[in-house]
Amino acid sequence: MSEERVFTVEEANAMLPDLRDTLEAMRRARQIVLASAERVKGSVAGNGGGKPAGEYAEALEMIGRETERLSAEGVLLRDIDTGLVDFPGERDGQRVFLCWKLGEDEVGFWHPVDTGFSGRRPL
Repeated sequence: MSEERVFTVEEANAMLPDLRDTLEAMRRARQIVLASAERVKGSVAGNGGGKPAGEYAEALEMIGRETERLSAEGVLLRDIDTGLVDFPGERDGQRVFLCWKLGEDEVGFWHPVDTGFSGRRPL
């Protein structure tokens, strides 16, 4: 297993344009999954689901694929709905998470590895 990637604030910020697009697409896909789930369950028993089942499957596949890609890049996806991600980083010689969520202009927060969003502190 490879060592966890450590991001600088600049490296994390450089990833934001792609992350914004990816997270918006993942949010749309999640909405398709949620809206289709009940409809698909009922229709699969009857005729295989048709178009809604296809959209549902495509949305699930996209979420899985993008989650794996982000993980491979070292980005920790915390919440699709809010677009919350953490970047492993260092601050004063300690391992921390650089914290960003969709809608923020740049990575401007961090938190210790043993706390979550509620432990966010400005950089």
